[in-house]
Amino acid sequence: MALKTIKASGHMQAGMTIDIQCGSHHVIMDQPKTAGGADLGASPLEVMIATVAGCFGSIGRIVAHQQKLAINAMTFEVEADYDPSGLLGRETDARVGFQEIRLKVDIDAPELDQARKQAFLEEVERRCPVMETLLNGTKVSTALA
Repeated sequence: MALKTIKASGHMQAGMTIDIQCGSHHVIMDQPKTAGGADLGASPLEVMIATVAGCFGSIGRIVAHQQKLAINAMTFEVEADYDPSGLLGRETDARVGFQEIRLKVDIDAPELDQARKQAFLEEVERRCPVMETLLNGTKVSTALA
């Protein structure tokens, strides 16, 4: 199958606010007031972990449909730990990125026992592009326009 390319573009607005165009949608990212922002949107780090939940939900629906499983609902809790010292420019040996991401998924599917729910969850994780990117890394290149 041929590669598909998706795009996003963005620009800075007042303060710490960033306006991102994703397809036909706008996403506003900001920082909390305690970090100099206006709290007009989620921070980029919050959006990043939100994509884990969003991808699991989307792929979960696809897998459930393909396997003809009756999934009433899925709920997600995502937590991530990071040391803000590096992004603030302080001397540190800590990673700038997340040190750990934890995802807890509750699957409401009365017809599935715990073993089948676990197998379903593992298939969703295997097919989630966000998770695969986080686990295996992706080449990233930057360039001046």
